[in-house]
Amino acid sequence: MEPVEIAEDGVLLRPWQPEDAADVYRACQDPDIQRWTTVPRPYRPVDAHRFVAELAPAAWAAGTGAPFAVCDAITGTLLGSCGLVSIDRGTGEVGYWTAPWASRRGVAVRATRAVARWAFDAVPLRRLIWQAELGNHASRLVALRAGFRIDGRLRLADPAPGGRPEGWIGSLSPDEIPAPGETGPAGPGTLSARRAAVFGRPPPVLFATSGDHELRLRAMEEDDLDAIEATCRDPETRRWTSLPTDYRRRDAESFLEYCRQAWAGGTAAGYVIADPQDRYVGTIDLRLSPTDPLLADVGYMTAPYARGRGHQTAALAALCAWGFAVLGLARVEWRATVGNVASRRVAEKVGFTVEGTARRALTHRGTRVDAWVGGLIAEDLA
Repeated sequence: MEPVEIAEDGVLLRPWQPEDAADVYRACQDPDIQRWTTVPRPYRPVDAHRFVAELAPAAWAAGTGAPFAVCDAITGTLLGSCGLVSIDRGTGEVGYWTAPWASRRGVAVRATRAVARWAFDAVPLRRLIWQAELGNHASRLVALRAGFRIDGRLRLADPAPGGRPEGWIGSLSPDEIPAPGETGPAGPGTLSARRAAVFGRPPPVLFATSGDHELRLRAMEEDDLDAIEATCRDPETRRWTSLPTDYRRRDAESFLEYCRQAWAGGTAAGYVIADPQDRYVGTIDLRLSPTDPLLADVGYMTAPYARGRGHQTAALAALCAWGFAVLGLARVEWRATVGNVASRRVAEKVGFTVEGTARRALTHRGTRVDAWVGGLIAEDLA
């Protein structure tokens, strides 16, 4: 396949040249590029030279890829990398990175759209796919703005060293590419963009006041696992939840991994509630609905030694306030097995309205049971 140049929407995509090596080396020192891509670590000048002088030309010559240098159409300054990292039987896979000196300029979006149009018209391909490690919300946002539909998750064949083995996958058809200048449903200021900015960073620490105590809601850590295991083995906890009856350390470790995966995937915010001495007093999580982006539900449990002190009430109020203000939620729901008066009191003190009883709404120890259902909107917190 013969290398080509593409000029569109203020960017010039051209084949890599040996003189690009210095800029590639400088760009690939960026921590985000090293974190989310499979570039060598540490990235050395020899790696940059090998990419521009050997690997990129070889991909063009063999027809297995189409790597482009993304440059400013006027100045010629290198802005990033974009292209087809693989081509196979009518399908190409898109890959990209943006140089740190060109970030927040929409470079990757414009370049990806240009590559897609060229790939469908000239190669020609019938479908493009995109893959990224779970948690790479910046790459996901680029894919959405370029017109890709996120189809689901899959185990990655070649994850970044030290990265997560699971990723997102998306696809793009010829008639789905937005026109130049269009922002689409994931444009700046949209809910998708707001949440990408939130979940693309580590979980923020939230603060709550319970009596004379200032509590912190923070990410779960390995040091919390013993306390979580003890709480989950408590008879009162087991009575009202469907946790394993013989809860063990491995179950607590699975819970920690679930919280980390859920945050990386942007589907839930799971927190430990810690007292002023950073001692575990409970857990709480806010889970986003997979069908309604403005809806979430909550779950919580309190360590036996911390019950009756208002800690969970303060934490629930703080987490819901954050969900409304930062995640843009319209409603938060609470459910509990009928009879769980302690959980109901916490919800009602925060402002939840118990809206009724849902028959056979929950599974408890293998049996369908009735549940109280409550709802909270932002005005209720006031």
